[in-house]
Amino acid sequence: MDGKHKEPGPASESWFGTAARGLVPIGIASCAALVIGGGVDLVHQHQASGKKERAAKPAAERDETGPRYVVGVRDKGAALVVRDVRTGHDVGLPVAAPAGQRFQRVAVAGERSFVVATKAGAQVTFQKLKLSEDGEPQKLTGLPDATVSGVSTAWSDLAVEPESDRIAYVTYRRGGGSRVDVVAADGTGRKAWTSKAPARIGNMSWAGSTLSFVYTPVKKAAGRTVHQLRALDTNAASGDLRASKAVMRLPKGASAAVLSRDGRSVLAGAVQNGQLTVQSYDAATGAPAKALWKGRLAGTAPRLDLDRTGEHVLAAGSDGRLRGPAGQSVPAEDLLDAAW
Repeated sequence: MDGKHKEPGPASESWFGTAARGLVPIGIASCAALVIGGGVDLVHQHQASGKKERAAKPAAERDETGPRYVVGVRDKGAALVVRDVRTGHDVGLPVAAPAGQRFQRVAVAGERSFVVATKAGAQVTFQKLKLSEDGEPQKLTGLPDATVSGVSTAWSDLAVEPESDRIAYVTYRRGGGSRVDVVAADGTGRKAWTSKAPARIGNMSWAGSTLSFVYTPVKKAAGRTVHQLRALDTNAASGDLRASKAVMRLPKGASAAVLSRDGRSVLAGAVQNGQLTVQSYDAATGAPAKALWKGRLAGTAPRLDLDRTGEHVLAAGSDGRLRGPAGQSVPAEDLLDAAW
């Protein structure tokens, strides 16, 4: 994973376009202490207790549609919006970023709970947003102890472990290289892994204490951009990102993938001939398992996101729309990032 230093991608790069709209501020409250929870540390091993907690419901009882709302970063980071997945309409009023700061990334943190990363100079701070049962934005609460030092760019990424509130964030070094920081919401348990290689680290997701991510070197191999899913044991000591393990090279047409919550499957989104297929693969062997859902897409799918349960996948298309397992197609041209 080593290589010559190179400046990461332009800060103006984003999923979609941006649009300016009115903002309504919500007060920032003081941070409540949160506790780190335990988790598994092997990609291919599923902890028995976690298996019981996350066991899939019978088909007759399972909600195949996914969450009702997505939270997105809008207005070049000036605001958060809640969008109804069924109607595509915004719910409630936009939430303004703290004075002098910009929202950068958002990730689901629990039931109707989201963590948003905010950049201010060479520091990243985090806030938690709660939604009402009707999707209305409620309280934006600061997490002042969970800060990360580094340059947050359009390549940066965020993932929150739903059961423990551990936050993972990627920053980039000026002149090249990257760093993955992991910290609890109360500021404890800090660890970091660095890489000097010019590469993008994205599409992070948690499977117990294993953090998976898509590793994309800037340098092409035989004229092709290579995307590889890797897994990092965050129970290990801080160090070099080369300590992460290769899980699988993504199939043709895929640039995004996540590890399932139990660590046994890889979920990848590949586009071929104008059709997006979200497919599962065996994480141990890389063998295809089954197609989870399909949808029309004239473009690419640069990102996949799991909901808090890990049972539903949201795909972000380069055409400026978010797609879900029940045929949802949500307008998102104005969003820099989104989670459900």
